[in-house]
Amino acid sequence: MKAMRARAAAVLMAALLLGGCASGGSSGTSPGNASAPGAAGDTAAAASITIKDFAYGAPLTVAPGATVTVTNMDAAAHTVTADKGQAFDAKVAGHGGTATFTAPSTPGTYPYHCTYHPEMHGTLTVK
Repeated sequence: MKAMRARAAAVLMAALLLGGCASGGSSGTSPGNASAPGAAGDTAAAASITIKDFAYGAPLTVAPGATVTVTNMDAAAHTVTADKGQAFDAKVAGHGGTATFTAPSTPGTYPYHCTYHPEMHGTLTVK
């Protein structure tokens, strides 16, 4: 009987320890977790560019180092390429293709273009 209680106590202790470890991963403070108001993830979660009708849409403001997701609704492939330097360059297939890139870590305004369609221009602001 004592051995059975000891095993039950050990199993219960292990379950409590494992359960405590599993719940610690969702504290809401990790980057990219948009569930915590004011967390760095809030900006990252909203960081998306949708290409439609050969246009990037409104300028985007993100936090330094945010992950930016690009979705291409056009049939043609496009890029999101920084005008100066090599701050970012995402190639996106057509028909709903997606790609991601990391925003620069230095705050500032980063104009970009499509290398395939030079008439396409957009602006990424990092702050």
